[in-house]
Amino acid sequence: MEDIQTRLHQLDEPSDALVQDMARLRGDILILGVGGKIGPSLAILARRAVERSGVSRRVIGVSRFSEKGLEERLQRSGIETFRADLLDDAALQALPTAENVLYLAGTKFGTTGKEPFTWAMNTYLPGRVAEKYRGSRMVVYSTGNVYPFTLTSSGGADERTPPAPVGEYGASCLGRERIFEYFSGEYQSPLVIYRLNYANDLRYGVLVEIAKAVRGGQPLDVTTGHVNVIWQADANEMTLRALHHASVPAKVLNITGPETVSVRWIAEEFGGLMGTAPVFNGEEQPKALLSNAAESFRLFGYPRVPLKEMIRLTAQWLCQGGETIQKPTHFQEREGQF
Repeated sequence: MEDIQTRLHQLDEPSDALVQDMARLRGDILILGVGGKIGPSLAILARRAVERSGVSRRVIGVSRFSEKGLEERLQRSGIETFRADLLDDAALQALPTAENVLYLAGTKFGTTGKEPFTWAMNTYLPGRVAEKYRGSRMVVYSTGNVYPFTLTSSGGADERTPPAPVGEYGASCLGRERIFEYFSGEYQSPLVIYRLNYANDLRYGVLVEIAKAVRGGQPLDVTTGHVNVIWQADANEMTLRALHHASVPAKVLNITGPETVSVRWIAEEFGGLMGTAPVFNGEEQPKALLSNAAESFRLFGYPRVPLKEMIRLTAQWLCQGGETIQKPTHFQEREGQF
């Protein structure tokens, strides 16, 4: 694993552009929901960029920290941590203030059958957080699930596409956006709505799911035949750099890779690298959940890690026995049932 670990370390280093943005940012950085899939790598990238910038500022992570050892790992990386259930209002109000807030809290998987909790987390809680951090500059994570399915030939939904979520999860996420937008206007709190679709690292993501199916000889459903993917470290860079684009009214940004990429093509690429012919079932439909991220590329440039590099690294990781986590994306879901 030594070679791939060296390569991963290189890919996860902050870019010069990010370091420059951190140097001119004012105030500390607070990450709410740091314990999820994306939060730890985002916090560590922020800490590294701050250190390289030469400007003293705190990077603070808040979570319930249900994953054993995560809090200690973040602390060793120079990140201050606070344990809190954000739905506990007393715990929320006791958290430190910060000029820059990254909001990653929310729930997706297992939401079917738990709709009241889904709406509490995704729509009620944002109002409490927006009140607590009124006046702070905020980047709020959302999802491409707020969009309707679009033709695979269309280039995907861009920020001007009217939301039309399928299912209660997507609807609750649109609720989150609207609540934050409301309080942004009320308190003149600069805001970015950050619609991510789909982040990948070597332990999870669309690419890992396709690669595991190919390697295991499992039939791969191609009904949802096209996806967008982005390397998680690139998405994290854009999160931190987006702080400089927070505004009133809110700035909406789609974050994903530049390709509308065929699931069948991805599987065949993995098959060639792993020496296993993929098995398919289903028939590609003309529409899928797709995002157009051209505006983010205008602001930040194209992702540093191209699609073929992501595929190559993922294949190498799995073939060498690298660990994965059981947090599927459900990218093939077409009815909004998560």
